This record gives sequence, structure tokens and C-alpha cells, in this order.
Amino acid sequence: MAYPIPRLSDLRGLWQRSLIAWPDGARDTATDVRWLQGLELYIDLRRPASPPDFSHARGLADLSVDDCLWLARQEGFAGHFTFDGTFFEWARSIDFQPKPLYSDAGSLWWEDDVLVETGRDIAYIEHWRRDEATATSPTVAVALRDIRLGIKGALLRVGPLFMFARDRTVVPSAQQTLSQCVKDAHSLEDARALVDCEISFGRVGPAGFQIATSSLPYRTGDLLGQSRANSTLTTIDRAPNGEPMIRRWEITECEGDISALDAAVLAVAEP
Repeated sequence: MAYPIPRLSDLRGLWQRSLIAWPDGARDTATDVRWLQGLELYIDLRRPASPPDFSHARGLADLSVDDCLWLARQEGFAGHFTFDGTFFEWARSIDFQPKPLYSDAGSLWWEDDVLVETGRDIAYIEHWRRDEATATSPTVAVALRDIRLGIKGALLRVGPLFMFARDRTVVPSAQQTLSQCVKDAHSLEDARALVDCEISFGRVGPAGFQIATSSLPYRTGDLLGQSRANSTLTTIDRAPNGEPMIRRWEITECEGDISALDAAVLAVAEP
């Protein structure tokens, strides 16, 4: 039986994973996975179930070694989603984990209301379900470059939802897990730098773009506080001590109506 293959334009919106299974019989139905798909740009965050209490952390400097080891179990990425006529590929310009050996590519097809994914280079199967209750308009995304540090970022809005990604300033060892990198770190400061990659999910409301969950738990509840001027964007982040700080970004790519990213900004001093 031939199952229908989706078009890229069919996949805009929020997707949550209900299953991943491997050939050895291992399965995972508990990880909290959120994939937000725009016109082409996408952002994805995957957090293990039952996270510990991070209420003690106001910023990066409050994270312990154990905190870093748990955070290193997360996954997430941002980049471009493409289809070559045979395989779909999620190219990663930002990756929470170290650079993998294989590309993230596979086949997609519909089985009723379930989007089924199978890997091209790695044998796995995933089941995805879309949040049909959430609007997909407006859809807009920007790729970003931090003006001072040169690191990459991305901001994507689909209807009332958004995701934001910011790369780390250090490059972890390739083809290892981030957990291995953190275990091998020479100092707590080095371990903190390895997990300092933000991938956040949230909603657009009267107050602005408010973060609901994040790879950096102390960001939960924060307003992104973005402000745009021509080809630049500013966002509000947290300094290592937890105090608000401003990041300035160059907009390097845009898809959709960029005015849908405009929101009120809180007044914050630049560090």
C-alpha cells in the first residue's frame, strides 16, 4: 500500500513526537519533543522526562556539575528543512549536541493523522502529531548572527507560537555526546560553557514573546523582548549572574512577513 507523502507546505506548524523506536527494540514515548516548522526554517527542542528542580538557578553561574550533566542529555537544533524528491532533510546550522556523523535525513509519509518518519542513514522510526488547534498564520523566521560574538541564532514564529535558538561560544568535540564532553570538561566553568546553548519555546501574548520551556531552564517565564531596526534585532538574555542583558543580532536571512516579529521591548541596560 502506498502512503501519501507530504509537501513541505503541508508541514507548517507545531509537531510533537509520540514515539521513537530503534531496530533493537528500544522505544521512547516520554521525551518532550517540540518541532516548530516554518516555511523552510525550523527549530526543534527535545527534553528528557522528569527534569530536576532548577529553581535555584538564575543564570549560567548557578549551575552545578550535576545540573550540567542533566542539561547535556537534551537535544535540539535549528536550520533549514528541505526535500530533494526522495528524502526530507533537517539541515542543522545550530545543534545542541556536538556535530553528528550522519545527516538528519529520512522519509516521511502519512498514516491517517500520524506523520511517520524513518531514517535514511540511521534505522529509526518516529511518529509525529500536529497541534491542529493552533493557527499557522502569520509565519515568519529570521536567521541571526550575534554582532559581538559572531555566533548564530534563529527566531521563528508560527501563529501564536515561537521558538528561539542561540548557539554556544565553544565548539564541543565532534562525534561525542554532550554528556561525554561535560564529563571530560576541565572545570565547572568549561562544563557550563558546553551547555550554554539556548533553544526556547513559547507563546505570543499581550506582554510579548514569553518563554514557556527552554534548554536553559532559568529562561522559563522570561520575555524574549525583541526589537527590530532595519537589518538588526535585539533580544533580552540573562547574564551568567542572572541579570538582564541585551544581545544585538544581524538579520542574515528572513522568510515571511518580518513585521510579525515586532513586539514591545522592556527597557534593559546593555552590559
